[in-house]
Amino acid sequence: MTQAKNYNKTLFSCFTAYIIQAIINNFAPLLFLTFQSTYDIPLSQITLLVTFNFGIQLVIDLLSAGFIDKIGYQRSMLTAHVFCAAGLLFMTILPEVLPSAFAGLLLSIMVYAVGGGLLEVLASPIVENCPTDHKEKAMSLLHSFYCWGHVSVVLLSTLFFKLFGIENWKILTIIWALFPILNFILFLKAPFPEAGDGEENSLPVKNLVTQRLFWILMLLMLCAGACEQAVSQWASTFAEKGLGISKTAGDLAGPMLFAILMGAARLIYGKWGDKMNLNKFMRFSGFLCLGSYLIISLSPHPVFGLLGCGICGLSVGILWPGTFSMAAANIRCGGTAMFAFLALAGDLGCMGGPTFVGFVSGAFDDDLKIGILAAVVFPLLLLFGLKQLRDFLENCRHTLYNTDNTFEK
Repeated sequence: MTQAKNYNKTLFSCFTAYIIQAIINNFAPLLFLTFQSTYDIPLSQITLLVTFNFGIQLVIDLLSAGFIDKIGYQRSMLTAHVFCAAGLLFMTILPEVLPSAFAGLLLSIMVYAVGGGLLEVLASPIVENCPTDHKEKAMSLLHSFYCWGHVSVVLLSTLFFKLFGIENWKILTIIWALFPILNFILFLKAPFPEAGDGEENSLPVKNLVTQRLFWILMLLMLCAGACEQAVSQWASTFAEKGLGISKTAGDLAGPMLFAILMGAARLIYGKWGDKMNLNKFMRFSGFLCLGSYLIISLSPHPVFGLLGCGICGLSVGILWPGTFSMAAANIRCGGTAMFAFLALAGDLGCMGGPTFVGFVSGAFDDDLKIGILAAVVFPLLLLFGLKQLRDFLENCRHTLYNTDNTFEK
């Protein structure tokens, strides 16, 4: 019983780490128009802030498989929190002291992106390796905490801006920086499973990357990240600039509605996922995502555009954790390396999706509707990947590393 209580503390800290991940990814986008007006930064450069955030996380995903097992989960997790806090604090200082405000913002984001990349790679295998019951529910709950963190970031930030003014954004940034500092302290007191626990029979990386199933799952993760962030990162800017409504209303009705419905989808999966056909659920989500993109980009009325943002959140909620579940069920011995590579693909999508939207929009006089319309390529590619997965499993009933065939076709 004592051990379970101790690991519950570890699980709680991992859930909080996903809230911090939500802060890292979703706070700065609320300030894009503020950065643009305050520092005279064009939209094309604002796009690079998104690109570098997820690009650095992608690099960390790529490198982490080699060093996490060597230095251990605890040191890696503590290091992640240091970078997250430092990057947020730098964002309040560097734009004012460096010759280029854009360079200051970019450097700050690059610092906290290192922490964000580590958090993403670490949280899932730590939860998976903790000696607790109901790992599937714990994993789904873990991913839902990212959504509730996203909701909290938008709601509390919007409330702060309404009460104290957008010009005091640096104070709020310092407040958000307290979260990784406090969770750092919690992790100091939490027990950790050793990196690689339960992975004595893990597949060598060279064997993992030669499997067709692995690459289908990588494609799904890439599309999951792109489908989610192509709208999420631009929702606030789109609502305020593209639909012409106030920042307060735009933030509440755009990114917050997106996050609430994304979290709701993950809670539904966490509660009833064992009774669902995951492949069919994800295919339905893919078609729903495609429809939401069309509503956002083609609707003539702001209300329908915001409704499209919410539907998009509902549609993408299952994609990330669902792909993780597919991978865990079908590649039993993937180990930390598999989680790292999947996070790599997801972050590649998180970087590519909003970057693609930003550059297409910039080519059409900053018209975000055109950018999001062009991004329908991502849900279409997701549906293609799901068809490939279904065909593969139908043609190979005995999946390579899961002889009990637990995956639902």
